[in-house]
Amino acid sequence: RLSCIRNNIWLASCGVLSSGLAVLSSFGLMLFCGVPFVVTVANAPFLILGVGVDDMFIMIASWEQSLRKKEKSSVKSLLAETYAEAALSVTITTLTDVLAFFIGTWTAFPSVRSFCLYTGTAFIFCYVYTMTFFGAVLVLNHKREQGNRHWLTCMRVDVGKDQAENSCLFNACCIGSCSRQPSQPEDEHPMNIFFKKYYGPFVTNKWIKLVMVLLYGAYLGGSIYGCTQIREGIDLRNLANDDSYVIPYYDDDDKYFSTYGPRVMVVITESVDYWNESVRLGIESCAQNLE
Repeated sequence: RLSCIRNNIWLASCGVLSSGLAVLSSFGLMLFCGVPFVVTVANAPFLILGVGVDDMFIMIASWEQSLRKKEKSSVKSLLAETYAEAALSVTITTLTDVLAFFIGTWTAFPSVRSFCLYTGTAFIFCYVYTMTFFGAVLVLNHKREQGNRHWLTCMRVDVGKDQAENSCLFNACCIGSCSRQPSQPEDEHPMNIFFKKYYGPFVTNKWIKLVMVLLYGAYLGGSIYGCTQIREGIDLRNLANDDSYVIPYYDDDDKYFSTYGPRVMVVITESVDYWNESVRLGIESCAQNLE
């Protein structure tokens, strides 16, 4: 926003910080419990950041709506209204994410199990910090706005009557409005207006509903067909960098040795008398039979 009072840079930064705190807390707890840290766990912070920022936007949007409906209400009632609107969706998304990753801990692969443990625990901490830390930040930011304080310095901004004499940049950075007007609560966001006045009536048209049902049916049919074509396995060359020696190795292996099939190894699990000629001949005969 072009307003030094209504600017929410610190609010957004604290939303990202909330995700960072969740990553630190979960990683610290898992390491304290002795869960192995594998290289795939390094990808978990990006997942937590995505979900944390999404929760942040939901909380901010609900707070703005509550503020618009109950502008003169107390902070307590505003925060209660915000949680009533946002907490349900945040809880449901967090619950599904946590269940998905904790189900992944049943796998037989230790690296995948560690990744799912770290990530699932991080989602829980992300939810806790969103419901506690970020809610407190919302209130503090609201109090700053109510006190007409600058977003960067937190110093009280003087809104005088001589704004017309100042430049637009000065008013945006020091007064709080590029329109040379005192800082006022802004109108409804253009995106909300678009979905309310245009997109909503468009998708509720009976013909559009029919088209959407047909499109979803085609999508569902294609998805079911795609599931029948899935083959279990993994191409190891996809796990290496593009310039790695592993890729030409597997290319040559497929080109020159794919006709021979997989390698077969024989392990003798008992103690045998290798110095006995009859034993050696028996092993040789076994190998020849296998070949």
